[in-house]
Amino acid sequence: MKVLAIDTASIVATAAIMDEHKLIGECILNHDKTHSQKMMPMIQQLFESTALTPKEIDVFAAANGPGSFTGLRIGVATIKGFAHALNKPVVGISTLDGLAYNLAFCQHIICPIMDARRQQVYNALYRCDNHTLRMLTPYRALSIEALVEELIQTDEKVIFTGDGVPVFDAYLKEKLQAKCNFAPTAIRMQRASSIGALAMQKALAGEVDDYMTFAPFYLRKSQAEREYENKLKALTE
Repeated sequence: MKVLAIDTASIVATAAIMDEHKLIGECILNHDKTHSQKMMPMIQQLFESTALTPKEIDVFAAANGPGSFTGLRIGVATIKGFAHALNKPVVGISTLDGLAYNLAFCQHIICPIMDARRQQVYNALYRCDNHTLRMLTPYRALSIEALVEELIQTDEKVIFTGDGVPVFDAYLKEKLQAKCNFAPTAIRMQRASSIGALAMQKALAGEVDDYMTFAPFYLRKSQAEREYENKLKALTE
């Protein structure tokens, strides 16, 4: 089984092709969030470099959230387009699961944090048991202060990863001190190979999605939606 996986949930644009036995090829760009311009050339380069064609892909996978609203829509639309044209299944993987899977060898609590603006992060906590991720919390959007207060209660070390690290690293070090660890920069950001590996597990278990109903998972409403609701509320008061 071959999987094409992409992740466009943040500033990183990444695509990978893999099968059950190996990572065949992967591209990662962490520079400027212009996924609408970068993703298709990146996928084309992957196919050319691996001498594969879209018809040889069995499952198309994407990080479906949380993350950038525009970025997620681009990624999901790209995968839906391939799946529709080739009548193939799709698999959606949480961006947070993908980030945690980068650290599937870790013995500490794994804590992905994605910058959600306004001192908030997208987050879930994980533990790795025999190279298998286990969620300790649901997916959530919460303040960095609330997350720190929760982590202070544990006696275990915590390893942080994701684009929230450079935003909050000083605060995390100050509050958590010796408990606080950060993933190496090379595996701190999204990797399509992690999305692909998790998608492969689901596909082999028969857990695939219909491209017609496949949609992003935003976790919270966009700023435009929140502002619109506030305006409506003000008009009715």
